[in-house]
Amino acid sequence: MTTVAANDDSLGQVLLDGSGALFAYAGVGLVLFIVGFYMTDLATPGRLITVIRDHRNPNATLLACAATVGVGLIVAMSIFASGGDLAEGLTRTLVFGGGGIIAQTVATMIFDRLVGISIGTLADDAGDKLEPAAILLAVANLMIGFVIAVAVY
Repeated sequence: MTTVAANDDSLGQVLLDGSGALFAYAGVGLVLFIVGFYMTDLATPGRLITVIRDHRNPNATLLACAATVGVGLIVAMSIFASGGDLAEGLTRTLVFGGGGIIAQTVATMIFDRLVGISIGTLADDAGDKLEPAAILLAVANLMIGFVIAVAVY
């Protein structure tokens, strides 16, 4: 009976520690998602949220979604690569996640210029038609996020 009680305490401690880590990583992840959204906003002419919410632009929405998934990949891999120590893991996630978001933004802007597609034109157009160029940029953004995520690992 004593062995079961010791296991219960151990399980309780594991659950308590794990829950604390979960909320800590969720907090860091949320900060990084917000930073990632605003980095995407900086790379896009005009206010991205206005173009999405008020103009209901599907191209801007797709590009923002792809950037968000790319950020998610970077943050998730940063957490995965962080190891077991919570303080070190949170620090690594914040540093590598933040650096990865900056790298993703710069790489995306370079890709856009190299292929000659203007994000501004896609995001500014108030039309409701999804453009093939937006799909290409969205997939490129996802792949850039994936590559950076693997590099973080």
